[in-house]
Amino acid sequence: MTSTSKRILITGAGSGIGRDSARALAERGHTVHATTHSEEQAAAWRSAGLAGVDAFKLDITDAGDRARIAELPIDVLINNAAIGQSGSLAEVPLERIRATFETNLFATLALTQIALKPMISRRRGRIVFISSLVGRIPAPFLMPYSMTKFALSAAADALRQELARLDCGVDVALVEPGAFHTGFNQRMLATKYEWMREGSYFEDQMLQLKQEELRQLAVLEVASTGSIVRQIVRAVEAHKPRARYVAPWWQGFGVRLLRAFGK
Repeated sequence: MTSTSKRILITGAGSGIGRDSARALAERGHTVHATTHSEEQAAAWRSAGLAGVDAFKLDITDAGDRARIAELPIDVLINNAAIGQSGSLAEVPLERIRATFETNLFATLALTQIALKPMISRRRGRIVFISSLVGRIPAPFLMPYSMTKFALSAAADALRQELARLDCGVDVALVEPGAFHTGFNQRMLATKYEWMREGSYFEDQMLQLKQEELRQLAVLEVASTGSIVRQIVRAVEAHKPRARYVAPWWQGFGVRLLRAFGK
């Protein structure tokens, strides 16, 4: 158990990395507001009865839901909620990109601004942004999602520098997960096949694309979220957090190599 308990709000805690991180933080003695996209997910948390967890629905794209956090005494906000979208930029319907930016960037920033106001007034607090390693390198057919993570990572870096100028005691950390087997990647990759059908520029390559994706996931996806959960816990508990946390380390190293060679 940590010696200094914090009150933490994490978005997107209904499944995957968000759920596992919320559980780990609660088990370490923190008070965790585990917020979910749906009431059903929140009810599942409440049924589990885990000590230290307060679960409720928070659709970050809903202004009314976002307003609920204004009066909560939050020490740490973990911006984890995100949606995935894939497809060729040559033809992806722009409303799909707009919707992805709305959740992954605009709504995330709107929630952050609400949480920041009392943090700045109290002169203490922490914002943790969950981005992605595909927010560092262009990924063909993943750019509707990847672009949002490029933007979120840049926003986190700039916000950290801005708050440092205020000397207000509020830290900002960025966490970049690689590929983990939570089901998120499969759902995201499948979205393009909802519209990339007959008449698509890539109609003749559909089978090849699907096979390549399956091979890549088989190689890259890590079965346990343990390594990224540990990084999120470190970002929360560190006296002075690092600017970036990455897991698994070997995927982060691979991305650095790709960038070094201009990929």
